[in-house]
Amino acid sequence: MLDIIVLGSGAGGGFPQWNSNAPACRAAREGKIPSRSQASLAVSGDGHNWFVLNASPDLRSQILATPELQAQTGLRSTPIQGVILTNGEIDSITGLLTLREREPFRLYATQATHAQLDANPIFEAVNREIVPRLVLSELTPIVLPNKDDTPSGLTVTAFDVPGKAPLYAEHLPSQKGETIGLDITDGQHRLIFLPACADLTPEIRARIRSADALFMEGTLWRDDEMILAGLSPKTGLRMGHFSMSGPEGIIATLHDAPAHRIFIHINNSNPVLLPDSPERRTAEEAGWIIGEDGLRLTLGASS
Repeated sequence: MLDIIVLGSGAGGGFPQWNSNAPACRAAREGKIPSRSQASLAVSGDGHNWFVLNASPDLRSQILATPELQAQTGLRSTPIQGVILTNGEIDSITGLLTLREREPFRLYATQATHAQLDANPIFEAVNREIVPRLVLSELTPIVLPNKDDTPSGLTVTAFDVPGKAPLYAEHLPSQKGETIGLDITDGQHRLIFLPACADLTPEIRARIRSADALFMEGTLWRDDEMILAGLSPKTGLRMGHFSMSGPEGIIATLHDAPAHRIFIHINNSNPVLLPDSPERRTAEEAGWIIGEDGLRLTLGASS
């Protein structure tokens, strides 16, 4: 059994973004459409011990909104056994500072992402003697143990995906492993977590095709979305994101994706956030779910 909880489904800045006065953000503030915190998942092989995929800046509020992740025993405790990072972007690592309260867990990331953490002394607040930093190597499965070294029932495999360096490190030479996807299995069922991806290579498409569930980046509807809205001079691809629409977009390219296909990491500019938009209708008619915070999925649940 593989339990999955969407802790956050928004892109960096969340939805509504703090400084946005766009109509969709206003509607979210007014409670007319759902708000979304920044993208993260929680996964479990037994429904009790959990691994967090990306530590978003909203992690504290995500834990408070998710009883499964709250302290269960003793004066202080956590069912969070580990945190697994897919990159070193601000919206993937900042939540680590929420977990600095001398609570043991394991931190998994590529060598490139660990190097980015190592270079910033603020992350030393997450004590290495209590929170060991373990390296994910491309295409090398890691059997995930619980904190007490009992089996979690889960295995994770990292795979390299086209992307870019974190915003704060774009001036540095690019490194392999800066952006990865995660393939997580309980031995029978598999999920793919791909919150950032600049291109769907044949290898990535084949991996997705054989999975049971896909949590896919849905940052932008179209590549020039931010430019047309006057929000940024950058295209989606320049920011390391593959767009949903178009003949070569995610929806068209992944027409044979798993039955469970969920968009996450959705930017506040993306019109699919509006329930009555034609873009939302197009995505849903193609079999996609527009992810929301708190969405739950169990693979292998008994009928």
